[in-house]
Amino acid sequence: MGAERLQKLVAAAGLCSRRQAEVWLRDGRVRVNGERARLGDRADPACDRISVDGRPLELPSTTLTLLLHKPVGVLSTCHDPHGRPTVLELLPPELRPGLHPVGRLDADSRGALLLSSDGALTLRLTHPRYGHRKTYRVWVEGLPRTATLERWRAGVPLDGLPSLPVELRRLRHHRGATLLELVLREGRNRQIRRTAEILGHPVLDLSRIAIGPVSLGDLEEGAWRRVEPGEWGPLAVAP
Repeated sequence: MGAERLQKLVAAAGLCSRRQAEVWLRDGRVRVNGERARLGDRADPACDRISVDGRPLELPSTTLTLLLHKPVGVLSTCHDPHGRPTVLELLPPELRPGLHPVGRLDADSRGALLLSSDGALTLRLTHPRYGHRKTYRVWVEGLPRTATLERWRAGVPLDGLPSLPVELRRLRHHRGATLLELVLREGRNRQIRRTAEILGHPVLDLSRIAIGPVSLGDLEEGAWRRVEPGEWGPLAVAP
């Protein structure tokens, strides 16, 4: 890695923002090789002992995977030539290099999106042959009949090609709309929205709540968290 500014290293360890790390440096909370560090100092994690409040600084591994709760209106891409907001803009600048969205989530949808610098993990998660489960909560117009839901479960063909079966259950009905939970093992373009339209119950709101075993939980919209290897490990193994 070479020598880097200490505020950047502290922020990269996920302890705080770079600006807050500068405050910690001024307050004398950061030491290098036992000596109090000052703002502007540099250190090399490969050969220097860096500590914060007496605890060794633990930097992330060479690969990083994050779970983001993507809001509506944000694009699942690293850059947009038209200047529209992208998912990388929701992350601290020091974490952005090397990260890319794993798969996509429509701009008008929200929910769980993985971002990773791990190419092998990305391949496992996006290649159709692995068929990883993705769980959605979807509000649709009206009250779909039992026969309609059975048709959806069986897989509705799109673009002349068959779709895989879908796990689906109706959760509740409220004011002319129905909340469904769906589990898909494929990720065709706007699959849920297009299927719902074909069946006569357009989507009103779509949220992905889990990718395999990695769940949003109580992660707020627009927020992110690190995904620990123990969480995404099963995702990286072929079924």
